[in-house]
Amino acid sequence: MSHFPRARALALALTLALGLPLAAGAAPAARDADLILVNGRILTVDAQDRVVEALAARGGRIVALGSNGQVRARARRDATVIDLHGRTATPGLIDSHAHIAQGGLGVVYQLDLGDASSIADVQARLAARARTLKPGEWLLGLGWDEAKLAEGRYLHAADLDAVVASNPVWLEHTTGHYGVANSVALDLAGVDATTRDPPFGTIDRDASGAPTGVFKEAAGENLVTHLIPPFDVEQTKAGIRASLELMHREGMTAVKDPDISPTEWEAYRALAREGRLDAHVCVLFHTDPDLASADANIARLAALPKPPAAAAENLVACGVKIYMDGSGAARTAWVYKDWYKDGAPETGNSGFPLIEPALYRDMVRRYHAAGIHVGTHAIGDRAIDWVVDTYAAVLKARPDRGVRHAIIHANIPTAHAIETMAALERDFDAGYPETQPPFTWWIGDNYAANLEPERLARLNPYQTYLRSGVRWAAGSDYPITPLPARYGLWASVARETLRGSHGAQPFGTAESVDARTALRAYTIWSAHQLFLERESGSLEPGKSVDVAVWDRDPLAVPTAALKDLSCELTLFRGRVVHRAATSPVTVAAR
Repeated sequence: MSHFPRARALALALTLALGLPLAAGAAPAARDADLILVNGRILTVDAQDRVVEALAARGGRIVALGSNGQVRARARRDATVIDLHGRTATPGLIDSHAHIAQGGLGVVYQLDLGDASSIADVQARLAARARTLKPGEWLLGLGWDEAKLAEGRYLHAADLDAVVASNPVWLEHTTGHYGVANSVALDLAGVDATTRDPPFGTIDRDASGAPTGVFKEAAGENLVTHLIPPFDVEQTKAGIRASLELMHREGMTAVKDPDISPTEWEAYRALAREGRLDAHVCVLFHTDPDLASADANIARLAALPKPPAAAAENLVACGVKIYMDGSGAARTAWVYKDWYKDGAPETGNSGFPLIEPALYRDMVRRYHAAGIHVGTHAIGDRAIDWVVDTYAAVLKARPDRGVRHAIIHANIPTAHAIETMAALERDFDAGYPETQPPFTWWIGDNYAANLEPERLARLNPYQTYLRSGVRWAAGSDYPITPLPARYGLWASVARETLRGSHGAQPFGTAESVDARTALRAYTIWSAHQLFLERESGSLEPGKSVDVAVWDRDPLAVPTAALKDLSCELTLFRGRVVHRAATSPVTVAAR
């Protein structure tokens, strides 16, 4: 029987777990680290939420964490030394749902209307952009939101016609679920008062029945946007790079890009081959609402490595995305009770599914049988119930763990849905909500106008998730809301709207969580949904050196300061990909 003291045994176990040098009298640790970070407050976000002074790495992977002395003892003579000068470091932040290819294309090639404050403001920008185009060339824009406009109404074709007469125009709403076309575009599309609403979509009409120019859900794609020339691979690469550079500036090192097209996949692969995909990227392929689309995706993914294995450097084909319903802002999401409009129920409008529910269930069954991860867009409570019940039925019939099927957005789940999520997570490692904290902020004024108090209070019910044992991933849904994850950290705690049109906190604060929980949702919990938790999401020996260094400690600042955090240094796989010019942090290569 060993007489080794229990306290010493525990200390040794902890030392080995953290990769620290052994105490005096033991064999010294090798001086093998080629990179060290010292003099900091490093939030590891490991299972014990340890905080350490320093970190040592070799070949882009962490080998030790601990005190300055312990880590310096691991450094080679020629190691690069990053002196944090007291700054706080966290794991690189992870966005579990951001359309960085599409959002980047918008930044590079389209007119940004995200901060437009009036119809006149939109018109001035349109007129300026139109002067740069040839007659007949499409003028594309994105990001407008009627809740941010002084007039408080949709843009209409007549508003666009007043300033653009020779070019077709399509302006996508900030949610991506509706948009507005001018009369030139309507003529190209052959849309007039006699045009009927297509399946799974609606045409907005005035009192006389004439189209206003606003198209929701499938109506936009089926009637207008399919006429727009698509972006090519090189353009898409430029868009992705624009988003990656923004991620680096914001301390973000991983992202799940859902709903990608074949062109976007080729752009990602090309960047990976060129060594320019400097973030962990997990993608979901788009699925049309038919079995032929599902079968094509099954064949495509069968030829690629299954997650977490990479299809190319830093690129994982994680699975597929299906749309169950529409948008809360557009009032097209599938709900049990009618949506509200102008303070009263919009009688007869409880949204609609974007796929036949029985077909959806069959599609998920096929994907699951093929071992493919499914992320389902579900905003409304009725849609969420259908999705979690589908997952439960499919997993009961074939109880394969670890496919990690997700409910994307999961805005207003019922008590039944939350209970089912908890059971799915516990029993099958599935049923995870992938949520967007900034919805309550960036499009919160819109939501506040479309729901009554009972449903407003359960939008993004994070505190209820905690009590129920449900773990969630966090993200932005960029370009629907801005990409920086610091906004989501803040919104998880504050639950405030952008303009306060219906009060600063119409959702209440009962479902708020603290900054520590929000940070976990943007790191290790999101890493899980990217099949990345053994590689990133926390700072532990063996993991990639994906680190963000901040001007302040996100766990110590007042809530209001969270959204104003500034990232001073970002490391991806141990390489500096962002460094603020005015930061006191120093990087010294010997």
